[in-house]
Amino acid sequence: MKLSRIILFIVVALFIAMFFVFDLKEFFTVDFFETQRDAIAAFQNENPWLVVIAFFLIYVLVTGTSLPGAAILTLIAGALFGLVQGVILVSFASTMGATMAFTITRFVFRDAVRKRFGQFLTAIDRGVEREGAFYLFALRLVPAVPFFVVNLVMALTPISTWRFYWVSQIGMLFGTIVYVNAGAELGQIESVGDILSPRLWISFVFLGLAPLLAKKLLDLIKSRKVLTKFKKPKRFDNNLVVIGAGSGGLVAALIAATVKAKVTLIERHRMGGDCLNTGCVPSKSLLRSAKMLSYAARAKDFGFTSADVTFDFAEVMDRVQRIIKKIEPNDSVERYTELGVNCVLGDAKITSPYTLNVDGQEITTRNIVIATGGQPFVPPIMGLNEGDYYTSDNIWELRSVPPRLVVLGGGPIGCELAQAFRRFGSDVTLIEQAPHLLIREDDDVSELLGRQFESESIRLLTNHRAMRVESHANERTLVCLKDDESEIRVPFDSILIAVGRKPNTEGLGLEDVGVAVGERGEVIVDEFLRTSVPTIYACGDAIGPYQFTHTASHEAWYASVNPLFSPFKRFKADYSVIPWTTFTDPEVGRVGINEKEAREKGLNVEVTRFELDDLDRALADEEGRGFVKVITSQGKDRILGATIVGHHAGDLLAEFIAAMKWGKGLKSVMGTIHVYPTLTEANKFAASTWRKKHAPENLLEWVKKFHDVRRGLTRTTKQVELPQ
Repeated sequence: MKLSRIILFIVVALFIAMFFVFDLKEFFTVDFFETQRDAIAAFQNENPWLVVIAFFLIYVLVTGTSLPGAAILTLIAGALFGLVQGVILVSFASTMGATMAFTITRFVFRDAVRKRFGQFLTAIDRGVEREGAFYLFALRLVPAVPFFVVNLVMALTPISTWRFYWVSQIGMLFGTIVYVNAGAELGQIESVGDILSPRLWISFVFLGLAPLLAKKLLDLIKSRKVLTKFKKPKRFDNNLVVIGAGSGGLVAALIAATVKAKVTLIERHRMGGDCLNTGCVPSKSLLRSAKMLSYAARAKDFGFTSADVTFDFAEVMDRVQRIIKKIEPNDSVERYTELGVNCVLGDAKITSPYTLNVDGQEITTRNIVIATGGQPFVPPIMGLNEGDYYTSDNIWELRSVPPRLVVLGGGPIGCELAQAFRRFGSDVTLIEQAPHLLIREDDDVSELLGRQFESESIRLLTNHRAMRVESHANERTLVCLKDDESEIRVPFDSILIAVGRKPNTEGLGLEDVGVAVGERGEVIVDEFLRTSVPTIYACGDAIGPYQFTHTASHEAWYASVNPLFSPFKRFKADYSVIPWTTFTDPEVGRVGINEKEAREKGLNVEVTRFELDDLDRALADEEGRGFVKVITSQGKDRILGATIVGHHAGDLLAEFIAAMKWGKGLKSVMGTIHVYPTLTEANKFAASTWRKKHAPENLLEWVKKFHDVRRGLTRTTKQVELPQ
């Protein structure tokens, strides 16, 4: 650090230290001002300009060194100088002080902080780059963080000093007026009756409403900034246009039609989206057939000498397509047309906040919902040419079992399909870059599933990164890099890429109309699922981060109701209880936080666990693998999360989902009658395990004495042992 920076840092640090050592903060309180008000007023009458200059300098110095007291000084300004003069003084003094703090921080710390913690400033840098002055204006107008923090943090960004000054001057003006006015009214109090004056109460009402009013004003300014670039039609063809007929889009369109809105649903490929055609429905159909083969392989577990199943894989895949065809009418154009939805098949492009172009046809609408879903992400692996690999989109084209299958990715899709194809006879190698499978789950979950996979002869290569594909004659090999930097070669006949998904947002024209997107292409939305363009909303895989069918349907409610009834009523999307299940065998069901996340967040929690090999029904079904694990607040039965590994874990999870949603704890779960013998009793026994840990031992000792007395025993009575 340069000598000049060191000297400046020492001077500011000494000034701040003196402020606290000499307890100068007592001079920046309402009580001190009240006790000295007459003396200050007398001095002000004799030396008006001296008081103005002194107050101005003190205010600049306090805010410039980020000391506490600026809010009190603002109120005092109103009491001393009145509304007009007080606002002028505070407006310029606060802005100059903020700029002083900004400049000192930038000069002393910016280079060192950015060098060491630059990655943590990415979001702020992106906001400044994208919004410019408006980003700072929003922070000033609606102080999500204290103003002094804004001064210090903004100094670390590329924003210019002059822009920082004038945006702060304008952005802080509204709050300055409210606070100075409140101080001016407080300065008029001379008797108890003055406290009840309407002007004072109005000042305090404005003080309380200031953040809300500022936010409304900010929303209005932001909306006008975006929408004034485009011509608004005098009339609209639709109340709502939904792009994408997957799980999110179908629900959004149905809700709009149900409340009698004019809605158009646009789909460029197939109604039903990924879930019906390439995701949930086909995968679960395939897993069910694979499960039948696993039962045959375990024939001895069920008392049979042996069981042989012959099959034609093409017929299995034909069954998958038959299941899709059975469900297809529920998501069809015909059904949704009957329900009042105008269905259009074609490629949609958003041309303005109010218009879309679908294959040359312009459609006008008051609002738009983006529900375009996602697609498999394919990493740039050298030698992996298009058409040489499968994803969850095209794996359903297979009509024969691959002799050697490499599955790249140990997430839910990779694990489910790896196990299924192994049961159909493929020699499966599953490769995962992370240390274990299902990286979001607890280690004991991943370890149990890993042991299950190894017992089924699935080769697991964790801590391995795919580098390139080599082809020699008729042999293809995936070259992987181990964590020790050595290479390993895995020959294969087919490869399934299952390393994650990315949003389908390309080609929609989002950038042209100002819809903000993230680094992965995801649409950025607020708590109401509104994008940066106020007439456009989004839901489902297009926004993430919960890429589940049921989450898309959940979000679709907010994405359709909010635009249809705003500004009269809006609802914040509720993500408090989000469940999911990985449909391996055994299944992995989860809701809320798990043990790993609780530790990472430093939460003080309890972990209660019940093993399924202690459950009668699980033993009867030969399904004793797994456990129920519940995370609760320390010493309380409030459920923060639950993980279930076992047979039908996804179904068993429903009880904990409902309990968390409606605020019920483990005591309520334990007090609920569960049918015997069923797997759901596992939930009750987990709750009972928690209750035993919290048994009131001291009270039970007194209860024991009570029962002894009722049996006629006293301290001097000798207890007789009954014969065995």
